Formats: sequence, structure tokens, C-alpha cells
Amino acid sequence: MNWESPSQFFAMGGHGPYIWASFGLLLLFILIEVFSVRKRRKDLIRRLKRLMQVQAKMVEKE
Repeated sequence: MNWESPSQFFAMGGHGPYIWASFGLLLLFILIEVFSVRKRRKDLIRRLKRLMQVQAKMVEKE
């Protein structure tokens, strides 16, 4: 497709609102996924550190 102006590009032949909304939702879901994975990773590392501390204390007691 060739567009003569930026407004025609964004209008996408009358389908612009649907197209740009879908792109916006996709971006939103990708960002949510990235932040969710980061949080889970951080929580997992915190739990593993806690587990290692507990195991180290158990070894010291023996």
C-alpha cells in the first residue's frame, strides 16, 4: 500500500482504530509479560537465597 500522507497511513483505509488498538494491546501484553517474568525471577532468587541460608544453618548445627 502507498500512502500519500501520514494521516492516510494512520487511518489505514478506515481500519486504523482497530489496527492501532491491536498494536497497543500487543505492546501492553508484552510489557506485562516482561515485568511479570522479572518479578518471578527476583522472587525465585530471594527464595533460593533464603533456602541456602537455612541449609547452611543446618550444616553448622551438625
